[in-house]
Amino acid sequence: MARLTNETCKTGGDNRSARKPDKGNRRHMANATMEEFEALLNESFEMDTPEEGSVVKGKVIAIEAGQAIIDVGYKMEGRVELKEFANPGEAPEIAVGDEVEVYLRAAENARGEAVISREMARREEAWDRLEKAYADDQRVEGAIFGRVKGGFTVDLGGAVAFLPGSQVDVRPVRDAGPLMGLKQPFQILKMDRRRGNIVVSRRAILEESRAEQRAEVIGNLHEGQAVDGVVKNITEYGAFVDLGGVDGLLHVTDMAWRRVNHPSEILSIGETVKVQVIKINKETHRISLGMKQLQDDPWDLVAAKYPLESVHTGRVTNITDYGAFVELEPGVEGLVHVSEMSWTKKNVHPGKIVSTSQEVEVMVLEIDQAKRRVSLGLKQTMRNPWEVFAETHPEGTQVEGEVKNITEFGLFVGLPGDIDGMVHLSDLSWDERGEDAIQNYRKGDIVQAVVSEVDVEKERISLSIKAVGGDKFADAVGGVKRGSVITVEVTAIEDGGIEVEYEGMKSFIRRSDLSRDRAEQRPERFSVGDKVDVRVTNVDSKTRRLGLSIKAREIAEEKEAVEQYGSSDSGASLGDILGAALKTGDE
Repeated sequence: MARLTNETCKTGGDNRSARKPDKGNRRHMANATMEEFEALLNESFEMDTPEEGSVVKGKVIAIEAGQAIIDVGYKMEGRVELKEFANPGEAPEIAVGDEVEVYLRAAENARGEAVISREMARREEAWDRLEKAYADDQRVEGAIFGRVKGGFTVDLGGAVAFLPGSQVDVRPVRDAGPLMGLKQPFQILKMDRRRGNIVVSRRAILEESRAEQRAEVIGNLHEGQAVDGVVKNITEYGAFVDLGGVDGLLHVTDMAWRRVNHPSEILSIGETVKVQVIKINKETHRISLGMKQLQDDPWDLVAAKYPLESVHTGRVTNITDYGAFVELEPGVEGLVHVSEMSWTKKNVHPGKIVSTSQEVEVMVLEIDQAKRRVSLGLKQTMRNPWEVFAETHPEGTQVEGEVKNITEFGLFVGLPGDIDGMVHLSDLSWDERGEDAIQNYRKGDIVQAVVSEVDVEKERISLSIKAVGGDKFADAVGGVKRGSVITVEVTAIEDGGIEVEYEGMKSFIRRSDLSRDRAEQRPERFSVGDKVDVRVTNVDSKTRRLGLSIKAREIAEEKEAVEQYGSSDSGASLGDILGAALKTGDE
């Protein structure tokens, strides 16, 4: 209005300076000027002047000093930095004559220019568009242009959104460089216009696309179908195979009929393999795959190829606490239980008998076709060492061995064939108690013994140390019987009697058995070295003792004399009879 008034006034001033009008003309011109001014004033009132804080359209009238000068109408012009016309990572595209929308922040600044912003106009436009897309659950297009803590910034055509790192891809992304500046779809997760916050996800788009692709691929698959796939990942329990948009799990037990310790033994990442679809879970979209199912099952011929008690050569593939697994052929393994590994090593770990990859001979003991199990024996391929010992060392054979162990009931002696024999306490010595005799032995001693018994079934061998050199007692008293009269030598005098010896065997004659006459029952009447005739009253093989008595001999002699020379009725006295008997004996 001010501009119009000035111009009008200016025009009027010029007319007055040109000529001096007469009074009528002056009145006519004044009326015309007032009418024009009133018309312009009314026109200005009828015009819809834009409000500050709204988006208006303008026209680029000039570009200078890195700025675009835009006429927004209403006799208003403003300046906008050229960078506000550029997308992230791109050069600005603007030229004189272009029509653009800008945001009117203020109608006039200190220089009399409108304060406008292209970026804020784009933002307002974008927010309107994004709110509608968010309400309709539609995808929006944007470009990642920056990295911030915890994620990235995304330009959604004027509005800046936050993309969390977990929402970039279905798997962790190590390098997001290839994704920067690339226009792609996003899903809005949350937005708050008042706070200016928008959170988007790229992962949701990928998962949705992936789910659609998986559903399509799975729809074309069926159980039992053979397909080609590419190994994408290998784990301890199997491998993931890409079937063209959907992954299937190839478990390690389904890779081959033979034992596979780790999938990397037969597969490598990027390798193309032929697999069979074993199972499809329609709900979880999980696919189980197999490779061995496309090969012949070696178990179909196991019973025919490996009859019971047949011997075969195999390779040890695995060792456990309870035995060792032996591979007879690829895909066919049998277990040698620890109890079937050795005849003699009973309580040792299988790893001390065999080693992994070792070739061994085994015997087939049992086949369970249903459970796909073969029981094998290692010791059955070797002769029972107790049988061999029984054949080569019959009872009575003398052997030599090392004392392996000493127990409260005897000694264990090592024998040929890596087996042990036992010497019981009672078989240690003829003369000493077993508890005393065992104190004479130590582990590692080499001893001589005689085989007294071999029990192959119970795997027991009984030995006797005291039997070495024969039974002295039996040899000494072989012809001696109860009632026999033998001559012994006095070896010791004691208060209770005398100790005598017969063929190296010691015996003791008690005081009461030294004479029939009580007065003669005195040990001191004998001397060491005396020869004395005695009567055998007992032969005890267990205690290895002879019961001897001088008194019993005298009584027996008296009885014999009475029977030979008379009786109590003949009138002869006992002295006469004995005298006659003694006389006869002297003659």
